[in-house]
Amino acid sequence: MQRSIEYIDLIAPGPGSARRLQLRRYGARGQGPKAYIQASLHADETPAMMVAHHLAQMLDGAAERGEIQGEIVLLPYANPIGLAQIFNGDHAGRYDIRGGGNFNRNWPDLAALIGDDLQGELGEEAEANVATIRAAMRGALAEMQPSDQLSSLRLALAREACDADIVLDMHCDDDALMHCFLIPAHWPEAQDLVAELGCRAALLAEDSGGASFDEAFSTPWTRLAARFPEVPIPAACLAATLEFRGGADVSDALNRPDAAALYRVLQRRGLIAGDPGPLPPLLCDGTRLDATESLRSPGNGLLSYSVEPGDQVKKGDLIAELIDPEAEDPLAGRQELRAGTDGLVLSRRTHKYVAQGGAIAKIVGSEPLESRKGGYLLED
Repeated sequence: MQRSIEYIDLIAPGPGSARRLQLRRYGARGQGPKAYIQASLHADETPAMMVAHHLAQMLDGAAERGEIQGEIVLLPYANPIGLAQIFNGDHAGRYDIRGGGNFNRNWPDLAALIGDDLQGELGEEAEANVATIRAAMRGALAEMQPSDQLSSLRLALAREACDADIVLDMHCDDDALMHCFLIPAHWPEAQDLVAELGCRAALLAEDSGGASFDEAFSTPWTRLAARFPEVPIPAACLAATLEFRGGADVSDALNRPDAAALYRVLQRRGLIAGDPGPLPPLLCDGTRLDATESLRSPGNGLLSYSVEPGDQVKKGDLIAELIDPEAEDPLAGRQELRAGTDGLVLSRRTHKYVAQGGAIAKIVGSEPLESRKGGYLLED
């Protein structure tokens, strides 16, 4: 059978509290193209784990039939640290409670890490340069030593993902449509992925500002190409953050088709044998992330929305009203929050009490926004 299951132990934060990762490896290590797919780096974003659950069943079947043609690494949960962070019945899996911050921020800059070592090592053949760069990434990460539970998790994931041709980091939003994040160098190459998943937005940024997991493996190639313009360096790792709608969108009915779509992508890209059938129609074009408005609340209060994900709005349209629960005159305690651009309402909040500065909606526009200048394009 073309499948093995491996476990990686993390550094324990204390006695009796060891945690581990499970890796499901399909095909032979180092043989053919490699895809790395992980679920729920933000551990409370559970639709991704349901997608992985169904994808594992499909990949098991392909392995039993001998249809794996490359190497596929699937992590059904990428963050056992965050999975354990349940307090009084509420799951808080986005941030490390021990002070490590957002689990999907501050991943290493591999281009900076290996750039000096590549001086004089690259030549005129792109394929050979890709192999040299991947070997350098593996070597640099192998030399790094984790100091705690979180750094051991980061290193384990990075060591598996760094030499992949495809890296898919599966997340979800709050209350949202299906969408994804990519670097511009992979558009329109990634149209098959976007079409298969039925994405309503493909948000493009060379650097979104947060050093997120997907960009840790896509941007090194463009950065190294800029540093060594005299040699061919392709954008050899198609890495994407996939947002499987909203946090409540967890069901067999929704997520089994999501997994089937990913399976067809792997077929189209030569990792699994078989005919994926015709490509579904593309539901969106790639759009710049700095053209997507992240509408934020000017104060604390309750939200009353006037729109839903999927609505098309014009600049100035009412998105929500912010209600001040302390207002002496309830009618005067309502503040209108309006769109700053034309576009598609991509997401909104599930929890309707919001703090000042909190993101309340994303609106996918087509023109870069002045409010989005400054480098940091993520919501937190």
